[in-house]
Amino acid sequence: MVSKWKKMKLALSLNLCNYLPRTLEEEPPSLALNSAETLSDAALLSPLNWPMTPTPSSYRRRLSRSSSKSSKTCSICLNKMKEGCGHAIFTAECSHMFHFHCIASNVKHGNQVCPVCRAKWKEIPIQKPSLDLPYYPFDRCNNDAAISLFRCLPPSQRAITQGHPEPATFDDDERLEEQIVFDGETEVLKKENRDYVRMMDMKVYPEVSAVPQSKSCENFDVLVHLKAVTGDQISQYRRAPIDLVTVLDISGSMGGTKLALLKRAMGFVIQNLGSSDRLSVIAFSSTARRLFPLTRMSDAGRQLALQAVNSLVANGGTNIVDGLRKGAKVMEDRLERNSVASIILLSDGRDTYTTNHPDPSYKVMLPQISVHSFGFGSDHDASVMHSVSEVSGGTFSFIESESVIQDALAQCIGGLLSVAVQELRVEIEGVSPNVRLSSIKAGSYSSLVTGDGHSGLVDLGDLYADEERDFLVSINIPVEEDGHTPLLKLRCLYINPLTKEITTLESHVLQIRRPEYVAEEKVVPIEVVRQRNRFLAAEAMAQARTLAEHGDLEAAVKAIENFRLVLAETVAAKSCDRFCVALDSELKEMQGRMRSSHMYEASGRAYILSGLSSHSWQRATARGNSRDSSSFVQAYQTPSMAEMLRRSQAMFLVSPSHHRLIQPLLSFASQPKPR
Repeated sequence: MVSKWKKMKLALSLNLCNYLPRTLEEEPPSLALNSAETLSDAALLSPLNWPMTPTPSSYRRRLSRSSSKSSKTCSICLNKMKEGCGHAIFTAECSHMFHFHCIASNVKHGNQVCPVCRAKWKEIPIQKPSLDLPYYPFDRCNNDAAISLFRCLPPSQRAITQGHPEPATFDDDERLEEQIVFDGETEVLKKENRDYVRMMDMKVYPEVSAVPQSKSCENFDVLVHLKAVTGDQISQYRRAPIDLVTVLDISGSMGGTKLALLKRAMGFVIQNLGSSDRLSVIAFSSTARRLFPLTRMSDAGRQLALQAVNSLVANGGTNIVDGLRKGAKVMEDRLERNSVASIILLSDGRDTYTTNHPDPSYKVMLPQISVHSFGFGSDHDASVMHSVSEVSGGTFSFIESESVIQDALAQCIGGLLSVAVQELRVEIEGVSPNVRLSSIKAGSYSSLVTGDGHSGLVDLGDLYADEERDFLVSINIPVEEDGHTPLLKLRCLYINPLTKEITTLESHVLQIRRPEYVAEEKVVPIEVVRQRNRFLAAEAMAQARTLAEHGDLEAAVKAIENFRLVLAETVAAKSCDRFCVALDSELKEMQGRMRSSHMYEASGRAYILSGLSSHSWQRATARGNSRDSSSFVQAYQTPSMAEMLRRSQAMFLVSPSHHRLIQPLLSFASQPKPR
């Protein structure tokens, strides 16, 4: 008899029936129980044995019989209810008691009656999703509000976070948000989007404006300056949506404060993504798993992401390769694609499953999508993290203090959510038949000079709103008897990520004067000197790093010192150019971090690699301590990055004595400005 009653209660909890068997309605209690014993299991669950409505007399009888038992056992899950066990208890108007998460799951299907006595309720035990959920970590097992919220998610999304096996192909990404375009307004919308990026601002600076007719010049530098000039401030309604995959380290070393801060940082990212943006999270330790597929960050999508991230637990080893491979697979297998896509990798340790670093298969394994890597603490493998970013076109950031994980992510997200130009390419053509291109200095960006030296090109990838790019073109100028020499003509091609249109911008023909003689030596423009210093500094950093890796720290420090002496003699240094002052300060910091092998292993290598990444890609990275006003950390920071950083820092009540390692753009007194 008891087993049959349990089956009947189980049927009630699964919403298979809404009423008690008719035998309880028509017969006295003793007869009803005997009758129930004679019914088969199928008959107990059959709708033929259900009454239309319960009678008042049976209502009172059931209430008196079940009140004592229901106070000890939840009638839905059949588990005991006891205060202090971490589960909220819901007491209904009819005095029956249930686990809150059990009854919330029961009534969300539309049942507004008590599963025990069939009394109709006026107050429904259900909690709707909140748009302002805190993103700090909480214990999912001991937070009933979170559990009830989790149960309100659509079944297809709940299943994702409940340990279901991953599909062989990650083609289950959520469909992109449909863009509604009304007839007659298409051209208006396209015009608004074209005006959003007014133009690519392109300027050309020759090394000098005049060269004597009788003099030939080799390696004559021409600076090309580009900037994505936006029409107004970036917003989620007038920017390109992004597909973002975060690959998170949850190995045993991430336990405690690190994981808590990582969850908080991911909460900030989730809250700042728009409804058209899609996010997927990969968590890795000894193995990697996908927490949920690419999902639009709608209200339900945000709740799903918050639940998944806050359920993470740190344990196991560190398998970076498996995490990256799974993140790349999410990007490769998606059925639909947003205009912008990127992968973010965060780790605090060394890969314990791959012995040979850097792994040459990284370039093959990763799709043509930038990977921005973040290494925090003193134990992460900076060489591998930098290598992953370098081969994919992303940046490497060194988070020295784990307390600024959120700030570092905020700066990166601020850029990714403001992409204004995509697939930027600059084509360079020599105008005069005797002018030859000898080289192009563009850092890590791909460049090419044709064999005859008449033309070249540079691929600069994507630009954030108001982001700048500079590169130097070295040319050979012959003797010329005319009054001027035409040098170069440039053509710029890029894709507007909003309209998907290809835009072409051509420059005027750059030429220099060729007088018979020049009265006095011309001063090289400060813009050209500034970029020369940047490229030479990057070369000095790379040389110092190579020496340090071979154990010759003294020679590494000397290499940087030699360049600092050269830098001090430049026109920029003598004129106290802020860019030059900040660069010298950064080089001095690198020297300090190479005073001993212990310091180099703990922070020197990561600091140098992060600096190299920033200068070679001309993009802001997080590194070091920016309390020094001459820090170079914000040198490439865009207004969108600074704004997102301010949002992050506004969420903390920081005492005046507390210093954050990343400062917004406006607080950086040494930020160089174009002249």
